[in-house]
Amino acid sequence: MSGLGAHSAIRSFSRDPSVAGRRVGAGTWRRIAGYADRYRWRIVVFVALTVASAVLVVVTPLLLQRLVDDGVTEGDRRVVLVLAGLTVVVALVEALVTLVTRWLSARIGEGLIYDLRTEVFDHVQRQPVAFFTRTQTGSLVTRLNNDVIGAQRAFTTVLSGVLSNVVSVVVVVVAMFALSWQITLASLALVPVFLVPARYVGRRLQLLTRESFQLNADLGNRMTERFNVGGALLVRLLGDPRTESRQYGERAGRVRDIGIRIAMANRFFVAALALVAALATALTYGIGGLLAISGGLTIGTLLALAALLGRLYGPLTGLSNVRIDVMTTVVSFERVFEVLDLPPLVRETDDARDLPTGPLEVTFDDVTFAYPGADTVSLASLEQAGAPQTAAGRPVLSGVSFTARPGDKVALVGPSGAGKTTMTALASRLYDVDSGAVRLGGVDVRDATFASLRSSVGVVTQDAHLFHDTIRENLLYAAPGAGEEDLWRALGDAQVAPLVRGLPEGLDTVVGDRGHRLSGGEKQRLAIARLLLRDPGVVVLDEATAHLDSGSEAAVQTALDRTLAGRTALVVAHRLSTVRDADLVLVVEDGRIVERGTHSALAAADGLYARLYRTQLLADLEGEAAAEEELTAGQA
Repeated sequence: MSGLGAHSAIRSFSRDPSVAGRRVGAGTWRRIAGYADRYRWRIVVFVALTVASAVLVVVTPLLLQRLVDDGVTEGDRRVVLVLAGLTVVVALVEALVTLVTRWLSARIGEGLIYDLRTEVFDHVQRQPVAFFTRTQTGSLVTRLNNDVIGAQRAFTTVLSGVLSNVVSVVVVVVAMFALSWQITLASLALVPVFLVPARYVGRRLQLLTRESFQLNADLGNRMTERFNVGGALLVRLLGDPRTESRQYGERAGRVRDIGIRIAMANRFFVAALALVAALATALTYGIGGLLAISGGLTIGTLLALAALLGRLYGPLTGLSNVRIDVMTTVVSFERVFEVLDLPPLVRETDDARDLPTGPLEVTFDDVTFAYPGADTVSLASLEQAGAPQTAAGRPVLSGVSFTARPGDKVALVGPSGAGKTTMTALASRLYDVDSGAVRLGGVDVRDATFASLRSSVGVVTQDAHLFHDTIRENLLYAAPGAGEEDLWRALGDAQVAPLVRGLPEGLDTVVGDRGHRLSGGEKQRLAIARLLLRDPGVVVLDEATAHLDSGSEAAVQTALDRTLAGRTALVVAHRLSTVRDADLVLVVEDGRIVERGTHSALAAADGLYARLYRTQLLADLEGEAAAEEELTAGQA
């Protein structure tokens, strides 16, 4: 058996045999066939060339037989030269067929990978935020990578392997029977002996391979956690580099050890196959030699049988595990289909219409909402192992009604977990309400196009996300057609232009992973500049100044004041001092609006808002007093 054939056999036997008993519905086969139909003619040519390549495996041994018997034995130089030339031609044809087959395999395989990846990516992008809050990112990436690659093998590796092996076994056995039925039967009698080491080592490799995948995954997860900005910072502040290195070394050592065991199992497999093949060859030469001495077999026939024997055991080994190979690729398809079959919870209707332009009225009309359960927004196989499938929880919002007039600033305040952020998520249609309606400019957001929603509603959160890219690209993400002048105008309005001008690379400065090369205030102001480029009619600020020091907060607040001018605003705030100028303050508690009015009216009343305001005012006074004492002590 060739080294390539042995490697294919090892890979086949190392796969999980449990998939062989899995039942596959007719719908799955039809969907797989649908993907094949896209490459129908290429697959037809690919199959034809694969069959032709398999048939060619017997041509060279048969030419060798005639060359020896009719040329060498008879002393006919012309026959020797002609058959030797034909052997060269066959070799060239085999090489050409192999190259064309490989090209077709690559075109079909990579095309299918492209189709599946783009379909999964496009579908996942339409999933609601709840999907991403429950899904493990690594599991999702695996669907886009490993399972997609596993699925494409159905039309390349598995299809060609099965066809090639079946045709090869048939033509080789027929040719061997035609040459000598005695030697053929003796050779086939060794097939069970040939498969014993394969089965034994295969089971061993299955266990080792599974353990290796887990160990490598653990090692990769550890590197990912330690090498992102947050993890690296935590290690620097609280960790011990020597402990980290020791623990990493222990994990890397286990990966090394399992790698050695797998390598030795592979080598044992190859050595066992080579030994059995050698025994079969010795048997062929032994029986054939005796037959040749007695005149029952020619020397050329004996050599042809020995050559054909070398082309028999490899395909037989591959076919012995063909069901596992086929089902492994089908399971990969099913895992991809599982993602594609998860319907997006928030969908655009066929008759959706664009929202009006400019500042929009925001209306909540008797809105009730509960976060959807995992059984409607996610897949158990994409969540943490053992995570239960839960139904929707209790209502987060109940009977919420209010109206923000165009250009008004409406503040949402209240205790943590009251439902403020949920209200802003409904306004931008990250979720759909369970009852009632959310309207922008008089249009129910469920009837609006996604494009107009993205254009009309701009959001700045307390932890603005920036991609690991340049400042320019992060800004252009909101407005791909914006020019240089537009970028600088937005940066100026966001109070961050001087900072960007002072950077060595200016707009082409890379901000780092999640913008960690910038301070919190700088990130927030860049996020505001990005929002200004989109120029939305409704602005949602969800704790946009939280976690900032007083200097950064003042700069961001100045930028926000410019941002909100002429726009309808929903502002979530814990610091009540930032919403004194709000046209309307809504106090939210336990999913309900319990108070509403202006800051001055609510502060004068004896309600929840007044209590929160007095508590914060007292905390601010105590903080100022403590700061003055510290300053006085320092001067003394």
